[in-house]
Amino acid sequence: MSPPAGRADGSTVPVSGQAPLLNIANVLTVIRILLVPVFVVVLFTAGGRDVDWRLAAFGVFAVAAFTDRLDGQLARSRGLVTWFGALADPIADKALTGAALIGLSVLGLVPWWITVVIMGRELGVTALRLVVLRHGVIPASRGGKAKTAAQTLAIGLFLLPLPMLLPSVAPLMLVVQWVALVIALVLTVVTGVDYVVQALRARGARSARP
Repeated sequence: MSPPAGRADGSTVPVSGQAPLLNIANVLTVIRILLVPVFVVVLFTAGGRDVDWRLAAFGVFAVAAFTDRLDGQLARSRGLVTWFGALADPIADKALTGAALIGLSVLGLVPWWITVVIMGRELGVTALRLVVLRHGVIPASRGGKAKTAAQTLAIGLFLLPLPMLLPSVAPLMLVVQWVALVIALVLTVVTGVDYVVQALRARGARSARP
């Protein structure tokens, strides 16, 4: 019998114990992890200032981000949810997001304090997942999905070298980039607090059971 997974309200649902570890959803997660170092190398080639290499870095990031959406859909629709996927998927997400934000900060495009706040939240939530694992796995909420989408959009906008390609729209692009980044930052903090509340509820509900 497989252990339970937690709902956002603190209750639990079963995670399939029948799904094989080697399945398409988990393979996509592993591919996303392997794409992280590729993304870093491409981003910093030519000092991160070459238009073609920046476009290539955006392409690698976009492919990796797409696998995040795809593996989750496949896991749920085909009953391929496993404990490996439940843990490896968020780790892969954090690795990709962290590599992108740190890279952009090194290039001077995103302030370090924003990277520290976002990654502090992401690493904290990942650590919390491990702590409450025996009480259940808390699935991504709508807010969490919105946060991920906002982060992906903001990072993608900063990776795209549109100011270099189209200097005439550089001021407008800068505004769009920062609006997207601020939204991502706010959602990151708010959903982080919400996750802590959910984790405490899941632990309390599990502990209260005979």
